[in-house]
Amino acid sequence: MTISPERVSFDEDSMWVALSDGRMLGVPLAWFPRLLHATPAQRAAVTLSPMGLHWEALDEDISVAGLIAGRGDMSGVGKVA
Repeated sequence: MTISPERVSFDEDSMWVALSDGRMLGVPLAWFPRLLHATPAQRAAVTLSPMGLHWEALDEDISVAGLIAGRGDMSGVGKVA
């Protein structure tokens, strides 16, 4: 069974994702800097797919598997300063 996102909402500090298996995941916006610094309108422009969440204008993709595993934005991991 594929677990997919059904809806996404935000509060001041968190993103909330309702999953098809009935779970509600809350993750800190600090995990995803693009979303943290986005406007409410930009955050609302999310596309849901069976695999995750996508924000075209923000170039942000978040997988359901990553959210369940507790992973935030991995784009900076392994980069040397």
